[in-house]
This record gives sequence, structure tokens and C-alpha cells, in this order.
Amino acid sequence: MIPPTCRDRVVAPSLLAADFSKIREETTRAIAAGADWLHLDVMDGHFVDNISFGPAVVQAVHETNDIFLDVHLMISRPDHFLPRFIAAGSDLITVHVEAEHDVADTLRRIREAGCRAGLALNPATPAEAALPYLDQIDLLLCMTVVPGFGGQAFMDEVLPKIETVARWRDERGLSYHIEVDGGIGAPTAARCAKAGANVMVAGSSTFSAPDMAAAVKAIRDA
Repeated sequence: MIPPTCRDRVVAPSLLAADFSKIREETTRAIAAGADWLHLDVMDGHFVDNISFGPAVVQAVHETNDIFLDVHLMISRPDHFLPRFIAAGSDLITVHVEAEHDVADTLRRIREAGCRAGLALNPATPAEAALPYLDQIDLLLCMTVVPGFGGQAFMDEVLPKIETVARWRDERGLSYHIEVDGGIGAPTAARCAKAGANVMVAGSSTFSAPDMAAAVKAIRDA
């Protein structure tokens, strides 16, 4: 699907919280529950202290289900591995400003390949780090936990950063989505939306919920 506008609420359950023994079924469950996108966290054990999965899993999800794939590369060299994730069927690829690469060139390559381009900021990274790239992105991800592991508590101190990048978007007449990832459920989604975010990545609050459809709806309506 074509992403909605930056004013529309998007709920993106995170595959990291799914049952990996049945990824196809879990993706199907997320779609049936009303998910707009599926968020895939790729970790390399270097950029973050955890290892998740690589392009083969992205490709498996792409080939077995029809949903917009929001691929978040938490890896040291996104420029090196980029062609593999493009070929795997990613719809949107987000790279970190803190990683070891030419950020502008990587973003250019993502968009030239026909994918949407995202840029991520860790909680400790100031919003100003994204300023040179705002007109080159389709999405700006403000991490609301320290990346690497699921199930962490939401960091309130990120809210002013969300407000800042939302203000910059309006002042510059841009249309990038603002995504939040980490500790997102209905209560924190409401606070993030008030600050200016519209894409809510939710892991355990969706996949581990007794009623996933109700959880997705609660985040969308928060």
C-alpha cells in the first residue's frame, strides 16, 4: 500500500515481539488485527547489543503476506547491506544517523531503488543531527527507548524532540512521517501523537495482547 499522509495515524506492530516459529501466521494475524504496516527490526550485534534477523526473514514475510514492510536497520554499515534489503522486498528502509556511512548517499540510494527512506535518531542523539537530511526523507524515527531489545519502558525525555521535528516539518513545508518506537501502547501513543508523531511502532503491546485487534484499535484511537 502507498503510505498515508503524515497526518494519518499508522499502527505498525513490531515483528520482534512475534512468535518466530510461525512468522507467516503471525504476520497474517497482525494484518487481520488491522495493522497498517509491519515493522521489522534488523540488528547486527555491533550497532546494538543484540542480533535479530536479516534479509532472508524480510523476504519470507514479503513473499507470504501483502503488507507494507517498514524495515529498520539497526546495523553499523547500512550502506553495505542495503542492496540485500531492497531485493528482499522492503517498502521503507530506515537507517540510523549514528551508523558508519554517508547518510545522504544511503538515503539517495534507497529512494533511487524505489523504496521510501527513513532516518532514525537514538534517544541521546539531538534532533539537530537530522537537520541536513529533512528534505531527503519520507520518515523520521525518534527512538523512545535505547535500541537493541524489546519490552523496554518509554522514555519521556524524547517527547520534546518529537515536538521539535514536527515543528521543523511544518515550518519547512515538508511531509515526512514521524515514527516512534519503544514502549508504545495506547497511553504513550496518545502522548506521542500530541507531540506530533503519527506512526506508532508497537511490539509486546500488540503481539502479546489477549486481543490484538483491540490493542491495535486502542493505539490508533489514542
